[in-house]
Amino acid sequence: MTVTPTQLIPPKIAENAQTTQYTSTGVTTIIDKFTATNYSASVVTLSVNLVTSADTAGNQNLIVKTKSLQAGETYTFPELVGHMLLASGFISTIASAATSINIMASGRQVTP
Repeated sequence: MTVTPTQLIPPKIAENAQTTQYTSTGVTTIIDKFTATNYSASVVTLSVNLVTSADTAGNQNLIVKTKSLQAGETYTFPELVGHMLLASGFISTIASAATSINIMASGRQVTP
């Protein structure tokens, strides 16, 4: 077994449509950190789904629902830390505004 620390989601702007941000391809992934920063001047929200390979993003895998981020706020999503994605599982997000939130995630990929 090999454990490789990796950047799961490079710094990027979260979309205002449900979007797959990371897929656990051929590995088991452990989420160590997920950060979002609201760089806009108003309150915006972010929702995060952890989805299994046989599913689509929806209420059944919603981990964080419409987390409000104040203008200039950074939030580290402790709700996601330690969760695992099995092979083909993925992280999906949706923001309430298209150009307001930067996201980034890091973790470990475990190969058999």
